[in-house]
Amino acid sequence: MYTTSRNFHIQTRSASWQTPELGPQISVTTTKRQTPSPVFSSDYPQRPIHGSRLPPVVIRRRSSSKAVSGVHQVVVAFGSNLGNRIAYIENALDSMRSQGIKIKKISRLYETQPMYYENQDAFLNGVVVIETSLQPLELLDVLQQIELEQGRRRDIEKGPRTLDLDVILYGDDHIDHDRLKVPHPLMLEREFVLRPLLDVLPEHNMLTPAPTLTDSPAQTQVSIKDALSKISSPDQTMYPVTCLSGKSPLMVPASARPTSRTLVMAILNITPDSFSDGGDLTTHGSEFVAHYAEKVIHDGATILDIGGQSTRPGAQLISAEEELARILPGLEAIRSVPSVSSGQVLVSVDTFYASVARGTYDKDMLSTAAELKKPIILMHMRGTPQTMGRFYFHDYTSLGGVVPGVAKELAFRVEAALEAGITPWRIMLDPGLGFAKSAMGSIQLLRAGPVGLVTAEPRLGGYPWLIGPSRKGFIGRATGIVMANSRDHATCACITTAIATGADVVRVHDVRSMVQAGKMADTIFRDVLSADLQKDVDMARKGSEKSQENV
Repeated sequence: MYTTSRNFHIQTRSASWQTPELGPQISVTTTKRQTPSPVFSSDYPQRPIHGSRLPPVVIRRRSSSKAVSGVHQVVVAFGSNLGNRIAYIENALDSMRSQGIKIKKISRLYETQPMYYENQDAFLNGVVVIETSLQPLELLDVLQQIELEQGRRRDIEKGPRTLDLDVILYGDDHIDHDRLKVPHPLMLEREFVLRPLLDVLPEHNMLTPAPTLTDSPAQTQVSIKDALSKISSPDQTMYPVTCLSGKSPLMVPASARPTSRTLVMAILNITPDSFSDGGDLTTHGSEFVAHYAEKVIHDGATILDIGGQSTRPGAQLISAEEELARILPGLEAIRSVPSVSSGQVLVSVDTFYASVARGTYDKDMLSTAAELKKPIILMHMRGTPQTMGRFYFHDYTSLGGVVPGVAKELAFRVEAALEAGITPWRIMLDPGLGFAKSAMGSIQLLRAGPVGLVTAEPRLGGYPWLIGPSRKGFIGRATGIVMANSRDHATCACITTAIATGADVVRVHDVRSMVQAGKMADTIFRDVLSADLQKDVDMARKGSEKSQENV
């Protein structure tokens, strides 16, 4: 399987935790710090306390859960509600890696309302599964130092913070110490911990907080699903989010919040052999590209997708150097557009090459996206534009059909992206209509949409989806329209279908018409109302309330 990528940037497009079976034996271990290395008090992090003065750490440990070769599997919860929240969280993950902590799995990122002290901004919360040889208090020292480096202050208990890192699970151990209690005593009441915990450990049975030392294993276990189901007042506004840029609002996928508005991505082909426009943008210079960008932004586009490599079937593959030479002048011109330079409108680059995504020359797309910390769109494809038309690339019979086949192969690509260090909140998915699919295969994918793909492969749930049917060959096969630039009316039907089945972004050529179609589809299928419609609804409600008063 070959997967192209679109990497959001001001200039670019581009596991499971295995736990040993719990044994019946329980031991209680008391450990003391052997060296007086300085640590930090959780209440007064600026005041060093020497380890030799600390009280003992009481660990209740199941004999079968002891770490192999001194490596412990730990879950750390993270959160932030001040400043650039995502930057603080990603900096913390980088700091963990630099300390020799191995990151195994990261949950999705959730925006959550504050608990306890409510007079503060919303948090971004998640959890990370790590492997470390550090003992509990040694790990706590490292995490609190990372908090300090990111500007953490403790002026208000449970108040605003740039970064919060909590050890919530340490293998299967219970830890009882003045500085650290594991499992975290409040975790069973915290939906903002349990929801992301379910992402990374869906089948895990965890120990409950604060048991007595005489409890049996069965008495002290609870599944994360059960714990989550017992939350008395679930947060109805808690959604997984995707970060498109530091200046734009966080995206909530339609699969999580059905009232999310669909975004429109405008296609800017800087290719002389574009199948849809004949290379118009390549013949008029960079100034024309900037004017065209202003036009489609005025028409309603919120993302501009610039590409210098034709992906029509049979197109000749050009080098990364030639692709850069094509797109860089256009990118420089687009940056001069005020809504782009301000960050209101995003720019992505449609490319196979990591070197183009970076703007220099290197190898690996996924590791490049992880390093740049830019969102990436993973598009399903088999072969290359030169070979994807071959019949055997269209055959998904062995995988149960095109929908389950694409879902399964795309899930493998998602796993590869996560392994490369791309965080879940920077991933968007694209089923790749027209790429290594027959005309009927693309139609079946469009009919199923993101809802059908996630049903076929639940690992794809929680990610936003881009659907790009605009002017493609399968529309010509279905309608008999030969000229690609005459397929816009039929594309409207495809866009409406995509929105009805869960698309978050639609990638189009004729922006003005598709924005109108998208607004109507959002109104019908997602109850996203325009200002005028909302005014009508409000007036009708007030009229109804007045009638009730008169009765």
